[in-house]
Amino acid sequence: MKKIMCKNAGLSLMLIGMILLSSFMLIKPADKPTFYVIGDSTVKNGKGRGDGGLWGWGDFIAQYFDTTRISVENDALGGTSSRTFQTLGLWDKVLAKVKPGDFVIMQFGHNDAGALDDTARARGTIKGIGNEQQEIYNPIRKVQEVVHTYGWYMRKYIADIKARGATPIICSPIPRNFWKEGKFAGRRNQDSYGQWARELGEETGTYFVDLNKMIADDYEAEGEARVKATYFGTDATHTFEPGAQLNAKIVIQGIRSFNTLALNKYLK
Repeated sequence: MKKIMCKNAGLSLMLIGMILLSSFMLIKPADKPTFYVIGDSTVKNGKGRGDGGLWGWGDFIAQYFDTTRISVENDALGGTSSRTFQTLGLWDKVLAKVKPGDFVIMQFGHNDAGALDDTARARGTIKGIGNEQQEIYNPIRKVQEVVHTYGWYMRKYIADIKARGATPIICSPIPRNFWKEGKFAGRRNQDSYGQWARELGEETGTYFVDLNKMIADDYEAEGEARVKATYFGTDATHTFEPGAQLNAKIVIQGIRSFNTLALNKYLK
């Protein structure tokens, strides 16, 4: 009788052990948050491999984070505007991955000033942050399309991100390498995308990094000769690696400036 009882007790303990082991195996470890980066070629140039010596600041942002605790994904694409990143389906692909606790930083504006319906790009947006709209025939996509303002498209990113339980961050566009009489003239903070990005941040209660002003201040301090020789390629927009590294550093300075931004706890 004692042998039978011992045997049953042993079987019971084995069964309990198997149940506990199965329970632990079924418990999925919490997913790491992801920091998504979206924007144009000043954020990721080409495929992000330094083709032509050119880089975007998003290519160097991961080095500031503890990637054992947070993933960093640069989904920017050169040539896109706040409009075409959406109409080409790129935003839908990113948004499908966004989950509660994630972060999305965005920088658009360099390509928004283009024509609404030209045969080369058809990527422009209506200037400003109002609710104006215009119906056009898009010769690239060969469809009728209602085009909105820069602000309308940016608000959609913000609303979509918040609806997913994630945190949006807006950047004003990096400044172009323009100088006049030895003074830096590449700011876009008045009646342009720098100003509009700031206004959107204030209106929607979204974290805003004034990348345009912060970088422009640095350029003025460094001087025209050094900036032109060190940071830029063949045009006034796209940066060599030192320029992209500087821009990434300044993005991080902006992020660190917000005491309430949870993204900070993942920085090194």
